[in-house]
This record gives sequence, C-alpha cells and structure tokens, in this order.
Amino acid sequence: MSPPRFFGYGSLVNRATQDYPNIRQERIKGWARAWRHTELREVAFLTAIRSPFSEIDGLSADVPDADWATLDTREFAYDRVALDGLSNTVIYEIPEGKHSAASHAHPILLSYLDVVVQGYLNEFGEAGAVLFFATTHGWDAPILNDRNAPRYPRHQTLSTFETEFVDDALAALECTITGA
Repeated sequence: MSPPRFFGYGSLVNRATQDYPNIRQERIKGWARAWRHTELREVAFLTAIRSPFSEIDGLSADVPDADWATLDTREFAYDRVALDGLSNTVIYEIPEGKHSAASHAHPILLSYLDVVVQGYLNEFGEAGAVLFFATTHGWDAPILNDRNAPRYPRHQTLSTFETEFVDDALAALECTITGA
C-alpha cells in the first residue's frame, strides 16, 4: 500500500519550507483558496474552501510511515480531511463557520505571502503564480509589510524579481499594504 499523502496549496508549495518525499504537482477540482482568520492564530492565512466550479494547483507529497505529527503541528489551525479525486490524499482546511475574513486586527503577513508566491514561481512559473492570485479569494484584506522583520517563522529571502512580482501583483489587485 502506498503511503498517505497531503496536498499543499500555500506555503507547503515552497519546497524550502518542507522536506516531504515524492513531491508531485497536482491540480484539484472543487476547491479554491481564501485568506481567513481563526481564533487559533493571530494573523490571517490561507485556507482551502470548497468551491464546486473552481480548481487550484499545488503540491502533493508522501507522509512516510503515516507520521502526521509534524505536519499536524505545523497545520494546527486546520482540520485534516480526505481529498476526493486524489487517492489516499488529504487537504488541510478550516471548516466553514470556524473562520472569518482577514481584518486590520488580523492582517495577511507579507512575509507569509512572499513564501507562498516564491513557491508558485519555482514550481509553476509566472503563469502559475498569476493563477495563484486569480484563484485566491480575500485580496481586500489588509497586508502587513513585515519584510524587514519577518513574523512568519518559515520566511525566505526573495530575489529582486520575486519581490517585484509580488509587489506588482498586489498593486494590480489594489491591495492595502500597511506598515509593520
């Protein structure tokens, strides 16, 4: 029997933030991404939301020996649920009713967004990163610019191109960026 797998659609797409084996690019149907806040975290972050006519790209990977402890600790604010369409694969989601929209009190961390977009650029190229922005809801949320003092624990250093790509995409979406 093959090992269980997870599907990552946010920071887990950035291979620099994880070291799970047998990574594959995947596209899943019936899901979208959204920026949400939950009582379990101080800031907003991505969650998968059920959306019957949507599809998102991400990475799937094996969880050796079905040892979920490390991944469940990382994804503690989510529920791990079986994913239809990919055999033996789970997705992490915050159940409906247990999250709310991001807000000024609970903004998106730019250091977190940078990690996610860097992963999409590396895995799916510019077109894939553009698609990430297009298939993610909640861009009306404020974004806290913490690049000079990153609050996201798995933050990464971006190249000039990656930084400009993120900044240009946020400008095109007319996002509100606040100071740290």
